[in-house]
Amino acid sequence: MNTVLVSLLVNSGILLALGAALYAAPSPLLNPHAVPFGVRVPPDKADAPEVSEQRRRYRALLLPATLIVTVAALAIGAVLDSVAVGGVAAVVLCAIAATLWLSAHRALARAKERGNWYENVRQGVVMDTSLRTDPVRLPWAWTIPSFVVIVVTAVAGAIVYPRLPEMLALPERSSSGTVYREITTTFWTAYSLVFAQILLTAAVIGTVAAVLRARADLDVSRPRSSAVRHRRYLSLTARSLLGVAALLNLMLLGLSGMMWSDSRSGAVLTLVIGVPTLAALAVSVPLVRMGPGGSRLALESGDGSGGTGGSGGSDEGTGLVPRDDDRHWYGAGTVYVNADDPAVLVPRRVGIGWTVNVGNPRFLIISAAVLAIAAGATVVSVTVR
Repeated sequence: MNTVLVSLLVNSGILLALGAALYAAPSPLLNPHAVPFGVRVPPDKADAPEVSEQRRRYRALLLPATLIVTVAALAIGAVLDSVAVGGVAAVVLCAIAATLWLSAHRALARAKERGNWYENVRQGVVMDTSLRTDPVRLPWAWTIPSFVVIVVTAVAGAIVYPRLPEMLALPERSSSGTVYREITTTFWTAYSLVFAQILLTAAVIGTVAAVLRARADLDVSRPRSSAVRHRRYLSLTARSLLGVAALLNLMLLGLSGMMWSDSRSGAVLTLVIGVPTLAALAVSVPLVRMGPGGSRLALESGDGSGGTGGSGGSDEGTGLVPRDDDRHWYGAGTVYVNADDPAVLVPRRVGIGWTVNVGNPRFLIISAAVLAIAAGATVVSVTVR
């Protein structure tokens, strides 16, 4: 296939998909409903005219910007015959979206202050102590597929290792497409992707364990039903993450097989990477459908919370609204800094999932340890080469 056509298809695919994701970013489906553009507002103000206006403005400006950047990237990519142009254009498009997001954030913060939106409301916080005394358990059974794939990869490596050539070809992405970097065959290089499997699995298990202990973002107006929903959300999220880890380990198994067999087939490489990646995306879809913090999860009957909406008599409304904590959030609601908060992980304000409390001393210690390990691994890798 003509390389210019490939570059055009790749660049347009990257930018259009990214543009669609950024266009949908302000949607309540992808962000907590009462935190539009990272600004905490009372629930009854979540759909206020000021909020709707900022969403319309963001999208009205982002859409033509996406088209302009895409057309420019396609033209430049055709001239230079390089897919790298798509990456540069993607960065530009993200920068434009971030600028528009910050503008909307500031406009809503001013509107909230001018309108005294929190003047006549009762603010409060709620916590479920049973999440500490009886936490959601890590589903160890869901780690078995990852461990099985790792064992299969290690055994296969042990079988083929004595017959490996002196040099191994490792596929890498470059501006001109997939290239193969040759490395000297040693135990460490031959088993490099096995070690990657082990590190990946350990990282995902650690992440799941941390998420299960993260601070819950419960609905202060209906604490009982939201606590039940949060438990179910944690359980489903843990299983999804461990399922994704197994699929990524399967991809690394395929890449190990290609490296050991010295296969350089583009079709096989696409299959090895594409199938597990698509499967991982399919597994991740339910996480998006559940909404931020599992807000769209339906509660099962008999859970003691009054049915699917949590509106039964056993979960009377408290009349409270979430506390205005904007002072702890920076970067248009993307960075949380609170040294007085013992939680390391807190629910995100922008997007789905969790973010770190940058002001927590434990996070700083963990970050320093990770950087030290990464630096040590880099030194070892360079020495081995």
